[in-house]
Amino acid sequence: MSGFLVIWSDLADSDLTDWAHWMTREHAIERLGIAGFRRCRIFRALTTRNSYVIVYDLDTPEVVASSDYVARLNAPTPWSQRTMPKLKNFRRGGGHVTARAGVGDGGVIAMLFSSAIADAASVCGNAVSHDRIASAQVLSTDAAQTGIATREKAMRSGDASFETLVMIEGLDEDAIDAACAALRASHRELATSDAVLYGACFSLAQESA
Repeated sequence: MSGFLVIWSDLADSDLTDWAHWMTREHAIERLGIAGFRRCRIFRALTTRNSYVIVYDLDTPEVVASSDYVARLNAPTPWSQRTMPKLKNFRRGGGHVTARAGVGDGGVIAMLFSSAIADAASVCGNAVSHDRIASAQVLSTDAAQTGIATREKAMRSGDASFETLVMIEGLDEDAIDAACAALRASHRELATSDAVLYGACFSLAQESA
């Protein structure tokens, strides 16, 4: 079973460039040097240039609490120490990929938060049945592993998390909107979940780091 780690944060205008350089020139490379981290992707919210989400693909769910990763969280670089306190509305969750359908990555993604989903495979299958949808996955957070106290966590204030996340990847905004509307209509767990759309802006795989 593969794992994931997803992190959201907002930034002030004055911090955007330094954060982008930190993320793409140091932090992503460092994370992909940890055993079990396969890929890092960064997305920006389409409604604002100040909100970002980082998606890590992991070999297994246990990587979220692995000794190598926790050691890095307890030894942040000087650049990380400067950056962490600037990250606002921070939300983080890691765990297992409950279900996945489709092939490839989309240039636009939607994220819908939910409580536990009864039929994750059905949700993914429904999503990818729509035009111009590349893939979909349901991600379930392991609260205990995500909540491990670390030095990095102590440098931020008010970390939040989530229980379950549906991530849909498509070719354009209209396709994503249509798929999300269909999911809300057919799956009661998602009926009140507002979809936030993001555009892809950076990707790095382990073999390239």
